[in-house]
Amino acid sequence: MTAVWAVENTRAALFDAMERRETYATTGPRMRVRFFGGWGFEKADALRRDLALVGYTNGVPMGADLPRRESDGAPRFLVYALRDPIGANLDRIQIVKGWLDADGKPREKVYDVAWSDGRKPDANGKLPPVGDTVDLSIPSWTNTIGASELGGVWTDPDFDPSLRAFYYARVIEIPTPRWTAYDRVKFGLKLSPEIPLKTQERAYTSPIWYTPES
Repeated sequence: MTAVWAVENTRAALFDAMERRETYATTGPRMRVRFFGGWGFEKADALRRDLALVGYTNGVPMGADLPRRESDGAPRFLVYALRDPIGANLDRIQIVKGWLDADGKPREKVYDVAWSDGRKPDANGKLPPVGDTVDLSIPSWTNTIGASELGGVWTDPDFDPSLRAFYYARVIEIPTPRWTAYDRVKFGLKLSPEIPLKTQERAYTSPIWYTPES
């Protein structure tokens, strides 16, 4: 599924949004995802119900380049996700950072930004799994874990103003039955143990780019 943030549902507005790259995609669910980058977002911004207004006023949306860096400090990102109304709850939101190091080699790092159920990262910073409510005999799941919406403001703790970088948000649902699980029950199949029966659907936003000042 592909989503476009357009000002109106017209051909011209949709093409304008695609040209701005203000788009995101999911592996199937109809999640709503907002992602903004800037230099002055505050943690309280993630609690606002006019989040889009805050994002556009104080930063740039997914698909854009970060504005000029006017003072010291790292970029801040405002991200929000709402579950599919008839889908699964959300496990977590991550921000994926890619950059070229000082030797010109591509690097990547994944940061957990917001998550459900009051979990706490361990000593190594790893977040525990959200859990699993999947019943493969039906198959189905329950939304007794996870959250209907998640959001937060994240500041890059490893920011180097001299290096090019990009950032995109990844939203992950709680575990649900994979299509193979439905086929297995419907057709009474005996599947190889190597075939996965569960999945965690997700969404990916367009990146926001940072370019050092020349």
